Amino acid sequence: MSGIELLSERDDQQLVCVARSGDDVLGYVAIDSTVHGRSRGGLRMLPDVDEPEMRGLARAMTLKYGFLGLPQGGAKGGVRGDPEAPAEDRRARLGAFARLVAPLLRSGVFTPDTDMGTTRADIDHVLAVAGVTAPRRRGSASRSGFYTALTVRAAARVAARAAGVELTGARVAIEGFGSVGASLALLVRDEGARVVAASTSAGAVYAPDGLDVARLAALGRELGSRAIEAYADEARGGGARRIEREALLALPVDVLCPCARHGSVHEGNASAVQARVVAPGANNPVTPDAERALEARGVVCVPDFVSNSGGVLGGTMEFAAVPERAIAVFVDEHFAARVAWLLAASARGGESPRALAVRLALSRRASGQRRAAWRAPLGRALDAGLVMYRRGWVPAAIVGRLSLPYFRRTMA
Repeated sequence: MSGIELLSERDDQQLVCVARSGDDVLGYVAIDSTVHGRSRGGLRMLPDVDEPEMRGLARAMTLKYGFLGLPQGGAKGGVRGDPEAPAEDRRARLGAFARLVAPLLRSGVFTPDTDMGTTRADIDHVLAVAGVTAPRRRGSASRSGFYTALTVRAAARVAARAAGVELTGARVAIEGFGSVGASLALLVRDEGARVVAASTSAGAVYAPDGLDVARLAALGRELGSRAIEAYADEARGGGARRIEREALLALPVDVLCPCARHGSVHEGNASAVQARVVAPGANNPVTPDAERALEARGVVCVPDFVSNSGGVLGGTMEFAAVPERAIAVFVDEHFAARVAWLLAASARGGESPRALAVRLALSRRASGQRRAAWRAPLGRALDAGLVMYRRGWVPAAIVGRLSLPYFRRTMA
């Protein structure tokens, strides 16, 4: 039987739909929360996406929006497929998925963005198949990984200081050398950190004296996941060597940045982690039990939905006509200050950073919903203005001048 099936809702009212073509599960859409009946989140393509992963990722989107104070519902989509398959096969898979979930896309209940394994062209194809016209103005998908890396670096810098070390001169291991991981490697290198290890789905490479991250990033753009093997072959004489992917998590480093998949740090390997700071670029890469075990040992763990929220923040600011340089400055000043407050408040009150961040995110979300209810007429006017801006009827310069004070208030 083909079609879209609504899976049972949980007590928290999270909704998950599965798209099937006969016995073949094409993918999932998970809606964790809505604002004015709408939600937003990435659409990823990976061979093994499943319902639990989509539920967790959709929840993380709600928490990101809440922590940042942005009025948006959280969702996530996943297509089962090979992200490195030929373009024709990818488009066929994405198109089949889009036809089944078209009602969610046309109604705006779910608006997809790029994610692991998908590009802006993929998202445009999904929208076109579903009969949705892509807006004229939107954030740049090509910079989403860079913006995420900006907040990971800011979080790592603040957390390192809380742990008694400086990011400058620190040894950093990056699990997942994709769009986020590669951007992060270049950013922390520019700050004086030494990236000693990186991994992809094809393996990991370790160089105690530091990797040539610019070369590894160039190979990544050319070869994808196979860049690790190519780099190790090139740099064998320079002290770089191949290691198992999981071995990266146990290296003697100061900062560990998991930027791959969910649950890579778990109860079975958390005791081997030597890093003093964990600043994730991925969603849900550390299981709850593992995070508690790490914190019990004094490891400073930044909640993933905090440290990796830059894709949401930067994309929203870019859509609002804020220049890239101003976004970077905003992250290093205002976002970093919010993370510093979070860690300091956690230390004072004895509440874990995650518990405090979740409480803050849900509180801000509830406050935003109450304000929206009180200001319904104004909200409708703002929505109309947003539609006009998306269509290119309102000059970007005007929006840019008005938006920065708004973002500063969200981080106050």
